[in-house]
Amino acid sequence: MFTESMKVAGRLAMVCAAFALTACATDGGVAAAPTGADIKHEYLIGPGDTISINVWRNPEVSQVVPVRPDGKISTPLVEDLPASGKTTTQLARDIEQVLGKFLQQPVVTVIVTGFVGPYSEQVRVIGQAAKPQALPYRQGMSVMDVLIAVGGLAEFAAGNRASIVRTVDGQQQKIAVRLDDLIKKGDISANTPVRPGDVLIIPESFF
Repeated sequence: MFTESMKVAGRLAMVCAAFALTACATDGGVAAAPTGADIKHEYLIGPGDTISINVWRNPEVSQVVPVRPDGKISTPLVEDLPASGKTTTQLARDIEQVLGKFLQQPVVTVIVTGFVGPYSEQVRVIGQAAKPQALPYRQGMSVMDVLIAVGGLAEFAAGNRASIVRTVDGQQQKIAVRLDDLIKKGDISANTPVRPGDVLIIPESFF
């Protein structure tokens, strides 16, 4: 007997399949909803991330380190260096500047191996989701991706009354989303793009 979570997973899989078919269509059919792929986004390091620091020809100072809750990192010869809110390139240049006091022309490469992201860019899901949580933003993310990550809607969720709260230039916007139409009807037009820092609020249905 199928559980509710298995049913939700099945619905999401069918929606994903429909989305893929729509995206591939070239005969004038219904156009796919925008997925946010046009949003330019460069990943910023955040507390909880794991980063690999490689110093060329200096393995003794190359390390894999976590970004501490205060947003800083510490490695051999580099102590308490702010990392949160920077790109990997920016952090690499900062590390080179510090190591330049001890090494001749250091060349540093930084790679993020465990992703969390800064709090300001995480996508938060609250309310009637199966697993409400904060998610790291990914390029091209949509509400479909968010629902898959949180296990779909809870049993008593009012999906079509859900909304996204987004801050733009210091002003909050509220965007209505139709999660029931997306999951239950496969309505790809309801696959709203998600942006860094969005909060998806899913209310409870009233009987």
